[in-house]
Amino acid sequence: MPRKRKESKKETESKLNENVHIENAGTVKSEVITETLKTNYMPYAMSVILSRAIPEIDGLKPSHRKLLYTMYLMGLLNGKTIKSANIVGRTMQLNPHGDASIYETMVRLSRGNESLLYPYVESKGNFGKAYSKNMMYAASRYTEAKLAPICSELFCDIDKDTVDFVDNYDNTMKEPRLLPVTFPTVLCNVTTGIAVGMASSIASFNIREVCETTIALMKNKAHVISDTLIAPDFVGGGYVLYDKDELDKIYETGKGSVKVRAKYSFDKSYNCIDITEIPPTTTSEAVIDKIVELAKANKVKEISDIRDETDLKGLKITIDLKRGTDPDKLMQRLYKLTPLEDTFSCNFNVLIDGKPGVRGVRELLNEWIRFRLNCITRRVNFSLAKKRKQLHLLKGLSKILLDIDKAIKIVRETENESDVVPNLMIGFGIDETQAEYVAEIKLRHLNREYILKRIDDIKALENEIAELEEVLSSEKKKKQIIISELQNVIKKYDTGRKSEILYEIPEDIETEEPEVADYPVTVFLTHGGYLKKIKTANLRMSGEQKVKEGDAVARSVECSNKDELLVFTSKHQVYKVKLDDFPDTKASVLGEYLPGKLEMEEGETALYTAVISKYQGYMIFVFENGKLAKVDLSAYETKTNRKKLINAFSDKSPLAAAVYLEEDADVVITSQSGRNLLINTAVILPKATKSTQGIQAMTLKKKSDKVISLHLYKEGEFEKEWRFRPKNLPAAGALLSAADVGEQLSF
Repeated sequence: MPRKRKESKKETESKLNENVHIENAGTVKSEVITETLKTNYMPYAMSVILSRAIPEIDGLKPSHRKLLYTMYLMGLLNGKTIKSANIVGRTMQLNPHGDASIYETMVRLSRGNESLLYPYVESKGNFGKAYSKNMMYAASRYTEAKLAPICSELFCDIDKDTVDFVDNYDNTMKEPRLLPVTFPTVLCNVTTGIAVGMASSIASFNIREVCETTIALMKNKAHVISDTLIAPDFVGGGYVLYDKDELDKIYETGKGSVKVRAKYSFDKSYNCIDITEIPPTTTSEAVIDKIVELAKANKVKEISDIRDETDLKGLKITIDLKRGTDPDKLMQRLYKLTPLEDTFSCNFNVLIDGKPGVRGVRELLNEWIRFRLNCITRRVNFSLAKKRKQLHLLKGLSKILLDIDKAIKIVRETENESDVVPNLMIGFGIDETQAEYVAEIKLRHLNREYILKRIDDIKALENEIAELEEVLSSEKKKKQIIISELQNVIKKYDTGRKSEILYEIPEDIETEEPEVADYPVTVFLTHGGYLKKIKTANLRMSGEQKVKEGDAVARSVECSNKDELLVFTSKHQVYKVKLDDFPDTKASVLGEYLPGKLEMEEGETALYTAVISKYQGYMIFVFENGKLAKVDLSAYETKTNRKKLINAFSDKSPLAAAVYLEEDADVVITSQSGRNLLINTAVILPKATKSTQGIQAMTLKKKSDKVISLHLYKEGEFEKEWRFRPKNLPAAGALLSAADVGEQLSF
């Protein structure tokens, strides 16, 4: 083996070029795990957080910003749309992640996709729909796009040093670090992102409400946010269920949830419900699939058909109703059972100055105000510097007015061109910049009229400079500029709310549980954990019960479809489920697998299953240590519709057996040593505590001995019954004798 390994190594090395050298190739390096994380994992994690997944104060992720800036450079803020493929190609100069990801970003920002409340891209062609997985967008070569008018607010004065510019990935061009947005875009569009160890999920709000809240905060730092920012507003519309406490929590902490409900109308002529608006967290396919699932499980029986009638006009899910169905009551049930009412989880995680953090609305708006004040300051400084330079040049020009002929004479009599500027500086007492400006004046402009007009501009420039200096020194004036810009944004882009606010749910249409059909059924339970429910009327025509190979029917129970199932498991829990939730089947099917149906934990198995009609009677538990517990069944009844209860029985000793009794009866406890104890459960006081250990019923003489079973006593099972029935408890029980007849029942 070592010889073969050396030969293969030589063979590999012979294939490499002589100039190729791989450092440390084939060597195993020992390294502390913390160092590996620092050098390999942390750079990746920070890159995802800072440069990919988390939005910044301008409301954009890097991929969004790169795309929009490229479109701005292409002149797509005005004019006609162009092929999306051309835009994608140009964007790759800033974004090296491939055309597919760039185009997907464009699709999400487009008006046609309906992902954003205020889209940044005007689209032409098929850009898909955010509310439908099946309505996919066309390839980039088939669609066209340009910037939406609102983007003028994103790039306002970007050429006036309002934001920093940085090198792109290959240092071939510059791109903005942030965009100088004139309104808080971070709160106006839904933004979601998943980074390493953190995520971001920002709800969208109405642009008027956001701008008015920002204005109010600038005027009063203690402004109550909820007075002006009523509730989130989503592009898909629907109803936002108003919860002031939850909204206040979101506004202050940046975390919380908002419930959104679908909007529908009832068409009486066709007896159908038309759903036209759904929550932003779901899709039309998910809604339809869930309703179909409920219909198949007989949980919703009022629906005869459901179909997707979405077209160019917008979303439309049509539900055909059976005769006599109340549409409002049905929709209330569907709200609770389907994604037609869903929750938008808020996590306002935003990058500010390169640091991610979850911030409330108040803090986010204050950070945006700080950012915008800085943009205004930089813009004023830029304009001020430009006007000061212009004023400086005009002051030099004004000196020419004193003697134009002298200026001409100096230029004419200067032999060398390089000496023109120095001679003008000497002749008129001006600096080099002024002299350069004067020297470049065209001959046609050396008239008195032109020069006088330029000199008249000096006064206006001085006034403008004074105003700019005043703005620069006053934060109040800067805020007034921001307020004016926000008011302008409201006038131009406010189109009203799309999501209606539902302050109260009418009590007269509260959800009612559907009436469960009452008919006799027979329930079959197998050792392997399968359950099947067959109508008793159909049982006569049924053949042999089909079970999985190696499995067998443990017991069968005749009961009603309205009864309930209690499943006690190996993890001391009980699962509650109505028999109506199980479909009526035939003998030829395996049935429902209980651990899967009840969503049990991994490794959890069913120990005992009880079929009950009312929470009356007792659960009898016998443990391996000989203790017997009698728990009133009412202990498992809950006011809410809880499907799982923990601590369903004691965990102090392994459970040997359990049985449900509607009333007290004789039971037989059997130990591993063969002893049997016959007692009536009436001698044991019932407990209301589920996890009670009970009393010591059977005495175990050997440490290795344990209780193995419990069953209902069958009359005549023992010839000498008195031998097994003790006068007092605990008792050891008696061994079966040859005279005893009957067989022990096993469960």
